[in-house]
Amino acid sequence: MAKPILLYGAPVQEGSRVRGCLMGPDAYRTANLAQMLETLGYEVEDHGNLSIEEQKPLSHPNTQLHHLAEYGAWTRVLCEAAHTALAIGGLPIFLGGDHSMAAGTISGIAQQAADARQEQFVLWLDAHPDFHSLESSETGNLHGTPTAYFTGHASFTPYLPALKAPIKPGNLCMMGLRSVDPAERTALVEAGVVAHDMRSIDEYGIIAPLRTFLDRVNEANGRLHLSFDVDFLDPGIAPAVGTTVPGGATFREAHLIMEMLHDSNLVTSIDLVELNPFLDERGKTARLMVDLVGSLFGKRILDRPT
Repeated sequence: MAKPILLYGAPVQEGSRVRGCLMGPDAYRTANLAQMLETLGYEVEDHGNLSIEEQKPLSHPNTQLHHLAEYGAWTRVLCEAAHTALAIGGLPIFLGGDHSMAAGTISGIAQQAADARQEQFVLWLDAHPDFHSLESSETGNLHGTPTAYFTGHASFTPYLPALKAPIKPGNLCMMGLRSVDPAERTALVEAGVVAHDMRSIDEYGIIAPLRTFLDRVNEANGRLHLSFDVDFLDPGIAPAVGTTVPGGATFREAHLIMEMLHDSNLVTSIDLVELNPFLDERGKTARLMVDLVGSLFGKRILDRPT
């Protein structure tokens, strides 16, 4: 097969006030993610769980923010791990962990893409755009800020590491949005992020917008990072998430996206985020996510002519 798959646990839960995401990496392991990928013919290396040292608190004018120092520490650790994983020729899967971890993983993969002189694109499957600045966040939950950070918003200086290669907002495609704050809505339009809410998917389906985005990545000879939040899925099929929003993607819509991504052969790195096993029903969500990863890596019922 092609590149070895490198698993990294990112037990991050400081970005949210709902505890439990730190158990996410081990839930994926318990649901046999590595074994499933090996049955598909891939070489899998599990690099265990990453960690950070204890941090001194940081203050910020927005007094609602919490765990800002930990956010910076996780961003540095995950950025280095992501950059290294790609530099040694692997395909990393980061097992989360709340979505604040994407500040580190995506800044790292973007840096490595820039080193290789390739364009980096991001497919963001999430009910939320997570496009708050440090000033605009009303909840103070930092898992609502990573996309603003890695696209270069100035509010994160000097609290997070300086970006060496910001993601161009137009290279960020969001799908499944159904909970967007007014400040985020304005910022998304001004930045030029490609955003598809669930109404758009209801009207036009998933195939056309996803194919358009994948064609752009292919034409640019770019790299594609997939950041998959459990709350992209409807909570009826995926209850193990602290930020459930009704009306998410169905079982078949999610599998179709994964199957199309596999056919494109463009995905070079992956985040699986916001799995909270404490809220799951006998491993239901973890098993579904593992099954979806299987579709992403070629698991199929019938061979299809290409």
